[in-house]
Amino acid sequence: MSDFDRVRWHCRRGLLELDIILTRFLESGYPRLSEAQRTVFSGLLEYADNDLWDFVSGRKSSADAAEEEVLDLLRET
Repeated sequence: MSDFDRVRWHCRRGLLELDIILTRFLESGYPRLSEAQRTVFSGLLEYADNDLWDFVSGRKSSADAAEEEVLDLLRET
């Protein structure tokens, strides 16, 4: 299984809204990420659905600047 396939699998979420946003981002935004940003994105996928949704929807912001940078890209998608 390739790294991209692993990331795609981890983008499958229980929250439909999150599933849609992450899938859309995989198609349009993920290919433009640097390797460091891809690592950060993979780390974001480790959050529980509700926590990740709070970040993506802007209800919460991350204290980590690298995470917030990738979250900004996600929000733009």
